[in-house]
Amino acid sequence: MLALAACGGAEAGNSTDAGGDGGSSSSANLSGSIKVDGSSTVAPLSTVAAELFQEKHSGVNVTVGTSGTGGGFEKFCRGETDISNASRPIKDKEKAACDKAGIAFEEFKVANDALTVVVSKDNDFVDCLTLAQLKKIWEPGSKVSNWNQVDPKFPNESLKLFGPGTDSGTFDYFTAEINGEEDASRTDYQATEDDNVTVQGVSGSKGGMGYFGFSYFEENASKLKALQIDGGEGCVAPSVDTVQDGSYKPLGRPLYIYPSAKALQRPEALSFVEYYVASHKQIAEESKFIPLNETQESELKTALEKLKNSAK
Repeated sequence: MLALAACGGAEAGNSTDAGGDGGSSSSANLSGSIKVDGSSTVAPLSTVAAELFQEKHSGVNVTVGTSGTGGGFEKFCRGETDISNASRPIKDKEKAACDKAGIAFEEFKVANDALTVVVSKDNDFVDCLTLAQLKKIWEPGSKVSNWNQVDPKFPNESLKLFGPGTDSGTFDYFTAEINGEEDASRTDYQATEDDNVTVQGVSGSKGGMGYFGFSYFEENASKLKALQIDGGEGCVAPSVDTVQDGSYKPLGRPLYIYPSAKALQRPEALSFVEYYVASHKQIAEESKFIPLNETQESELKTALEKLKNSAK
């Protein structure tokens, strides 16, 4: 399902500058369409980028879909999209599919995220979980169905689980970090590629639990509680500071976009990607993600130059 990013009302025709498109390509009178798809976690980030860009270039139509990281790479490696959103790095088998189709690309880290474990705001008995407790709940074959099975100090409260489906990069990341193997998870939970379904499920059940990106928690903080995670050095809450200083582990992670070299041969796509890179901090902050640190920012600029060179 494609969600159309809203078009701004500003007239196109301004030249690029340090606070604008951030690139050397001519951006006057741009028109055309750009297709973005992939991770539902990264979708709000790319949607904000699209909206800000279209305020400058109303003749460009940017669509942002949410097929999940895996589903997005399938479309991208078939040449159906220009940019793939991802909440994990591309896998070897996905790279092979792109190589076979002649799809050249670069990996751009565009923001950071705190994969956030949430419970209902009505949950008054748990504030922090250890990695061992999370594994006990989510590991393959787990039969944990009540909070007092997680810890005898917890009440006799039914545990209802919600989370991303198997096409999600968030699912891949969480299972690898918590269960020790990517895709290793119990299957008897309500799986969805729509994080809003998880919000509704968890908030509607006192014993509910789910996980997704930090921005979805922040948008729904009035009805959800983010759990602190004890990664071995005490309980740490997800936040901008704890992700950037590395203390929120192992669930702090980078987020990615993968533009194709072929797309950058079109001036509207090149200008959009240049804008995304130049304005990454503003885009991250407006979409409630965590901006890149200085090292990551330098890597992003290098990746853009490399992709521009391969697009020539």
